[in-house]
Amino acid sequence: MFSERLKQARKARGLTAQQMADALGTGLRNYRKYESGDARPTLDGLVIIADMLEVSTDYLLGRDTTDKGGF
Repeated sequence: MFSERLKQARKARGLTAQQMADALGTGLRNYRKYESGDARPTLDGLVIIADMLEVSTDYLLGRDTTDKGGF
C-alpha cells in the first residue's frame, strides 16, 4: 500500500522521482525501491516525504484513507 500511495501522490504533485530522491538525500535507485515496495524509508524520510507530498504519514502507511492533499 505504501509504495502505491507514494507513487500516486508524487505524480499528482507533479514531482519527479529524482526530485524526491534529492530531497531525501538518497540516490534515484534507492528511491525507486520505495515506489516498487522493495524498501522503506527511515522514519525521518517518511516525514520528509509526507511533507513534500502534503499528505499525512498515516495516509502513506495505509492507516487513513483520507487524502488531506486533495488529489
